[in-house]
Amino acid sequence: MRVALAAFAEFEPHFSDWPLFNANVAKMPRLAQTGEIIVAEDGGRIVGAVAYIGPKATKPAFFDPGWPVIRMLVVDPAARGKGVGRQLTEECLRRAERDQAQVIALHTTPIMTVALPMYLRMGFVKTGEAPDILGVPYAVYVKALG
Repeated sequence: MRVALAAFAEFEPHFSDWPLFNANVAKMPRLAQTGEIIVAEDGGRIVGAVAYIGPKATKPAFFDPGWPVIRMLVVDPAARGKGVGRQLTEECLRRAERDQAQVIALHTTPIMTVALPMYLRMGFVKTGEAPDILGVPYAVYVKALG
């Protein structure tokens, strides 16, 4: 949880209700009820995490119900620039292929100036809008697999 809160701290000025956003970020462990939490470690210290939500699992309505989804990718600010986010995303892609999915999806926002360009370089394409989160615009991105 420490990593998730630290990872999002730089975005505080963008959200209209930072305490509420933080409370939602703190619910990341609940994603383990419907998905798989993947953790990145460096020297025994957690430096990143992501939730992979499989194709049959419940997910937000703005995603196609049959798509696997990447949720809540977080990297400790002290570990940025080392490829942790990319490695976590690649592990989600492997799990989607394991699940024989044709595509994988995620939602993100332009304020995430490191994550969004990384996803675009990895082949994700914007397919539509997602609901704003506390005044911040989000969109859905999909990557074809196989």
